[in-house]
Amino acid sequence: MKNKWVVQVFMISFVLAAIFSGLSSYFSDLNLILLILVLIMVIGIGIGFDMIGVAVLTAEEAPFHARNSKRIKEANSSIFLLKNSNKVSSVCNDIVGDICGIVSGTLGASLSVYISIQMHLSLLIATILVTSLISALTVGGKAYFKTIAIKNSDAIVFFAGRILHFFHLPKAK
Repeated sequence: MKNKWVVQVFMISFVLAAIFSGLSSYFSDLNLILLILVLIMVIGIGIGFDMIGVAVLTAEEAPFHARNSKRIKEANSSIFLLKNSNKVSSVCNDIVGDICGIVSGTLGASLSVYISIQMHLSLLIATILVTSLISALTVGGKAYFKTIAIKNSDAIVFFAGRILHFFHLPKAK
């Protein structure tokens, strides 16, 4: 089936968006410090997954085959990531990244309202400040960590492979 991947992406996106939206709605009613911490965490998740997505596109398979021949178990999971780099990158960069962007926007809206009320500041001004800060952190963080992902792609892919292996997720065949 040609469109199987499209259907899978749709379903993964739908489920993750529902989970993240539910969590962001829950956290948007919390106090200021907790709201900011959750927002930073969501931005960090987006940046981290973007870094993994770039790393799987730039890493080479050969070092992982060498590790696999030395019976390093996590290498097999790393090879799986590299053999599926287009899908892994799509999930990391597009699905998780976009959902984190949407959720950070939702949390940013809650933060803007909170700041506007607590500081007796115009909602427009609070919204401009918060969205500008979220955008700068997200774009700047992704730009910074893309360089790290390219320079350290093998280490990042191996780290992701270790996580996959720990949770007994798919391995290369």
